[in-house]
Amino acid sequence: MNLIEEFNTYRGQMNEKIMAADNKVIKRFFNLDTNTYAAGAVNVKTKEMIGLACSMVLRCDDCIKYHLGKSFEEGLSKEELFEVFSIATVIGGSIVIPHLRRAVEYWEELENTVK
Repeated sequence: MNLIEEFNTYRGQMNEKIMAADNKVIKRFFNLDTNTYAAGAVNVKTKEMIGLACSMVLRCDDCIKYHLGKSFEEGLSKEELFEVFSIATVIGGSIVIPHLRRAVEYWEELENTVK
């Protein structure tokens, strides 16, 4: 199983278990997250780039993978990707670099899915 399949399978399985608990607060938070990244005054691609930069600064590898996948789906180019990476690195500092490495590896996996 590759990085993408492993991440998506685990995320899906665990989200099902979380939602099965039927907790109103958690469900509302998940819904808030979904609606935040929907198209509005700011397009989805831009929102995903913002989410990716913030996730890198916050050092959340799961969030980084999620936003990389969504950014890929939205047609983010490699040049745009590295501009997002540069913003995250400037804001977050050198602590972002290990996450940058893993993000590049994950992006390469995404690129390999279309070859």
